[in-house]
Amino acid sequence: MNDEPDGGCSTVQGLVRGPGRQRTLHTASLSEALRRHIAATWAFRRQEELDAGARFVRLGVSLEQLEAPEPLILLARRAAEDERRHAGMCELMARTYGHEDAEPLGSAPRAEEAGPPELGFRERVLYGVVATCCLAETESTAGLTSVLSVDGPPRVRAVLRDILRDEVAHSRLGWAYLGHAAKEGSVAFLAPYVPAMLEDCMTPRLFAQGLDEADGSRLMAHGVLPSARKVEVFIQALHDVVFPSLERCGVDTSHALRWAERRRASGV
Repeated sequence: MNDEPDGGCSTVQGLVRGPGRQRTLHTASLSEALRRHIAATWAFRRQEELDAGARFVRLGVSLEQLEAPEPLILLARRAAEDERRHAGMCELMARTYGHEDAEPLGSAPRAEEAGPPELGFRERVLYGVVATCCLAETESTAGLTSVLSVDGPPRVRAVLRDILRDEVAHSRLGWAYLGHAAKEGSVAFLAPYVPAMLEDCMTPRLFAQGLDEADGSRLMAHGVLPSARKVEVFIQALHDVVFPSLERCGVDTSHALRWAERRRASGV
């Protein structure tokens, strides 16, 4: 497991549960609609991992410019390598489920500038760390833990556990840096921006839509979180980990709580 600094605003260890019994991968037992959806989800994840890798490259450079603690800079660089490795695993899984060579698996990695332009450089970097690590990676940890709660093929579970292990470390990197920044000065400016960060975490294509809810357990066995569980898992992780941790660091979560309640009420 990747090393990670202690003493940040939170830990996500509580989201990780032990693996269950394993089975052999049998894609032939899946309906065509399920197989295609699972393949497309793994292909989309590949692009997500490539994009995350590019963001961590940018974060590593920015943290170095800000003379952040060396262990955090090293963890950001390692996270970039982790995400590229994850992308390779996701591509392999997409091919396993029959993603056709003729179908493009994704474009080159994207690393958009993080943070509103009105913020200064240091504040934009902190915005990017919170959005990428404290929110997106924590939510990824919750989602992966949820799908791992259902028995599935050993090959799928091995990939999911590998990715989950790294996402935990990436999340801790973010909380450690937020804790570091909070000790150096106020981070309260982040509060009104958290809803926008959370909105970016909601990735509709990662969730099954237009499929029978009875297929939910089979989707989860093959690494896909069905739409019926999406909001439940997302909102629960916010209340269990994200919001308390932000508050401990001095970030008011009233804006984010209202966003979460609107999401819970709408169910999407």
